[in-house]
Amino acid sequence: MKAQIYTQYGPPSVIHFAEITKPSIGKSDILIQVIASTVNRTDSGFRSAEYFVSRFFSGLFRPNQPVLGCEFAGIVSEIGSEVSKFKAGDRVFGFDDEGFGGHAEFKVIHENKGVTLIPEGLDFETAAALSEGSHYALGNIRAANVHADHHVLVIGGTGAIGSAAIQLIKAIGSKVTAVCPGDHMNTVRNLGADRVVNFQTEDFTQTEERYEFIFDAVGKSRFSICKPLLKEHGVYISTELGPGLENIFLALKHKFTSGKKLLFPIPSFSQEDINFLKNQYEQGHFKPLIDRVYEFDQIVEAYTYVETGQKIGNVILRVGNPN
Repeated sequence: MKAQIYTQYGPPSVIHFAEITKPSIGKSDILIQVIASTVNRTDSGFRSAEYFVSRFFSGLFRPNQPVLGCEFAGIVSEIGSEVSKFKAGDRVFGFDDEGFGGHAEFKVIHENKGVTLIPEGLDFETAAALSEGSHYALGNIRAANVHADHHVLVIGGTGAIGSAAIQLIKAIGSKVTAVCPGDHMNTVRNLGADRVVNFQTEDFTQTEERYEFIFDAVGKSRFSICKPLLKEHGVYISTELGPGLENIFLALKHKFTSGKKLLFPIPSFSQEDINFLKNQYEQGHFKPLIDRVYEFDQIVEAYTYVETGQKIGNVILRVGNPN
């Protein structure tokens, strides 16, 4: 089968086309013909290994798994002998940051992992973007224990994570202030934000507002800067490790303190989570924001664009043809 692979860590150019063996399935696995995937921060982080700690999961000196693509949408091609949740021909989508595999014509996943049926009438490209940014947003929202009467500040409201966070927080009933570039303020308002701050012309820290939760969905701020904006028992979470890995150390320190604190929850994902996100879409609470679509042979360009930091929502990769 055709796949986009990498055999060494580095810039987008390390990704290249290759013919590799189609994966075989176990008795509880399903084989998916991938129609669409995404190119996202998770894929970029593992490919570049900019944070050395990622190598403890992907391979210390070179990648153990040559095919990236943690998000996928496609058609079940084959099922294992003990599979009961899916059948050949089912349209499915999901998230897999252990096996990856979305940047190839076929991928395998256990039927009880992060995979579920695509909502009726939804196209493959939108379905492919339903889970990466939203699962990070969901985990952090849950860790912060957001309630309907809370006021939340989302820094980076236009990214895959931030745009999902705004929608999922609004579904809870909370008030949201979002920070984004001026060109995209209307987009962020349309996601449901109650107030939008243009960081290019306004300092979001210069406000009398105080928040129960500050979520830095782009990792551009610091706890020391945001701490004055938190209410007495407010929580700050960033999607990045912070300068000198400070967010990890502060999270450990704050486990033993009260009052304002930084949390650094470890991401996890289950089939219950993917079904929750599917339900949020079906109820009209969440729809992934999509920036642009690249063809399979444009994957290097897709990675290059993602790493400019200018993408709005999700970048889609067309992998296969449903016909």
